[in-house]
Amino acid sequence: MTSRHAVRKERAAQVTESVTEVGAFPMPRDARCPFDPPPGLIQAPPVSRVRIWDGSQPWLITGYQAVRGLLADPRVSADATRAGYPFSTVGLAASVKRGNTFMSMDDPEHARYRRMLTSYFSIKRIDRMRPGIQRMADELVDDMLRSGNSADLVSAFALPLPSMVICELLGVPYAERDEFQRLAQVSISTTSSAEQALAAADEMLALIRDVVELKAARPGPDILTHLVSQRELTRDQVAAIGRVLLLAGHETTANMIALGTAAVLAHPEQAAYLREQDDPERIAGAVEEILRYLTIVHHGRRRVARAEIAVDGTVIKQGEGLILAIESANRDPSAFEGDPDVLDLTRASRHHLAFAFGPHQCLAQALARVELQVAYRTVFRRIETLRLDTALTDLPYKHDMRIYGLHELPVRW
Repeated sequence: MTSRHAVRKERAAQVTESVTEVGAFPMPRDARCPFDPPPGLIQAPPVSRVRIWDGSQPWLITGYQAVRGLLADPRVSADATRAGYPFSTVGLAASVKRGNTFMSMDDPEHARYRRMLTSYFSIKRIDRMRPGIQRMADELVDDMLRSGNSADLVSAFALPLPSMVICELLGVPYAERDEFQRLAQVSISTTSSAEQALAAADEMLALIRDVVELKAARPGPDILTHLVSQRELTRDQVAAIGRVLLLAGHETTANMIALGTAAVLAHPEQAAYLREQDDPERIAGAVEEILRYLTIVHHGRRRVARAEIAVDGTVIKQGEGLILAIESANRDPSAFEGDPDVLDLTRASRHHLAFAFGPHQCLAQALARVELQVAYRTVFRRIETLRLDTALTDLPYKHDMRIYGLHELPVRW
């Protein structure tokens, strides 16, 4: 049988000849294969130039070993204020001019901020949250089942679950979720203007700043209270950190829950496997494979060279931008056994790069893993006849967002 990898290579042959030239990035996906990276990205050389929205031409790196190595290389900078940094949107470029976030800083500044938060995202602490997350998931499924035999899984389950969790962890009122979600969508949209992105950021900062002031007067067992107690931070800095955590804490996981559910439903044998599992280790392994297979941060990790670096025989000069394509790295046949374009929930995928690697590896990955383990197991075990309520190719995918996912996921049971 011809593998999907071979089929995709044949389908992408029409773009192969031009991929060594300077092409536009991000590249369009094939609508027939919505879970796969763009054909042009898969066919790109290990190192090539691409043109992004502002006309600049950073280097695109696609292979697993090169991407993993560069993510940990001290000669590579995540500092978005450095000349040559390849911003993914005009809104992000404008926001950094207003003020950089700790996620786009280098050590030692980045490490200083990260140390303030590490204890709240430790594996042991997050695992103690598992029963509470399970209760939330069960209550959401109860509401879905009471409502009838169909639902939009995004609004009914995928979005509220991580939103409730991160609001509780931060100490942000869940009642403000609709407003935060509206502002988050503007912030991560690839079509937002600089003015729109800045206005959304300012509005969200103001909302969180109000919560920060409340925490200063009435402390609680949450992250914002902890940050307020750090004398080295101003209230504005606390609000800025809170905004980043709120955005990252619900957007990525919500999209993974929805898109991962759709991907598993599109593979009935994988859905049956997940539905039958009681072994926590196998469920955890299935989540790692879904993370690898989908890689929803689909515009690459952006970096800039601090010094001259040789990558696969190509010299990248100091000050040149880098796009580290973790979405193609996670489909690299040299890094994953079997056909990496096939979703196989029994595959050993823990070494994937969905959470990046090195000093900027996702701070909240332990939380995301627990949420996904609970979410997938709860949905597939409790709704045994769950199925898509529309054709896979007709689903509204988030091509217009920096985080890939689904605007809606109509399901039926």
